Amino acid sequence: MHIISEGGVEIGVPSVSENGRTKDVFFNSHMELNRDITIAVLRCYKNEDLNSYLDATAATGVRGVRAAADGWEVSLIDRDASAVELCRHNLDINNQNGEVFQGDANIELRRRKYDVVDIDPFGSPIGFLDSALRGVKKLLCITATDTAPLCGAHFQAGVRRYNAIPRKTEYHAEVGMRILLSTISRMAAQYDIGTLPVLSHATRHYFRVYVEIEKKVKMANESLSKLGYIHHCQSCLYREVSNGMIASPPPICPECRKNKIITTGPVWLGDICEKDFIDSVLGNITEEMGTKEKSLNLLLKLKGELSTSTHYDQHKLCKLWGRSVDKMDVFMGRLENSGFEVSRTHYGGTTLKTNATVSEMFETTR
Repeated sequence: MHIISEGGVEIGVPSVSENGRTKDVFFNSHMELNRDITIAVLRCYKNEDLNSYLDATAATGVRGVRAAADGWEVSLIDRDASAVELCRHNLDINNQNGEVFQGDANIELRRRKYDVVDIDPFGSPIGFLDSALRGVKKLLCITATDTAPLCGAHFQAGVRRYNAIPRKTEYHAEVGMRILLSTISRMAAQYDIGTLPVLSHATRHYFRVYVEIEKKVKMANESLSKLGYIHHCQSCLYREVSNGMIASPPPICPECRKNKIITTGPVWLGDICEKDFIDSVLGNITEEMGTKEKSLNLLLKLKGELSTSTHYDQHKLCKLWGRSVDKMDVFMGRLENSGFEVSRTHYGGTTLKTNATVSEMFETTR
């Protein structure tokens, strides 16, 4: 047994391997930022009198223990007997109460309902989504580490799991998040549930989304209206979006007139974050969090990021134009001085979002 400290609690984990993961019950130290932001998000909802929190893939129980220490009525479930024993141990050593179950989270989520349901599995969350939507009252917290299928690198796996067409483009991180949100929205609509993403981010090897749900037909219809497709020209990097469940790509690129259009979707075309909510989360990042500075930096980037559904990579643009690469601040400053909106993305050093077209960027930044 190895004891680690995180977020003001102590957690017993099995022996840690060189890559930061345990050899038995799963624990990944690199996900501390994910967990820190989760606690800050949960604090925002305590003001709404939410109480019950289910850690549906508990492993060591670190999320549930931290939520319990923050005042939540927690339940932790895992299929593995060793994980269940470890969850109980970790609650006990922190003098926290909580229910711990050995079993299938899908069954538990059809048996009882929880204000907040957190799904943070090893790999894809798709096997839990249907049950989670049945068992959640207010907030669904989802992690997906199968980024290759979501981003188009493993195309067929992405099609099978998420019932969508993923494409490997320079904005693949944006596509992955939006396909995940689209899948949640489409599955929710089957049960007359509307979805509202309040915070989403792509970090390292995973996507993390926080989605409010509302069980009204009107809201389900409104959520579906925010789905659509991204049409992308592989030749000149032109792209456009179209709302609706039926893809209607242009037959040829409107810019370069070449037959190089590929289509991604259905994706979520609405906002992936609520800016006011980000302010609340920022106010709940506190000193005991080991990733405080990184969390604040990420949230501030998300707050300043434009809500466009794609981004551009300056290096790829300059290669297309046969031009040397500028400093990002210089490149973006030229766009701003010409009246365009522009922001960095939270997941890339040379990527930017803007309402300028490729042609407009070419003329403005040379």
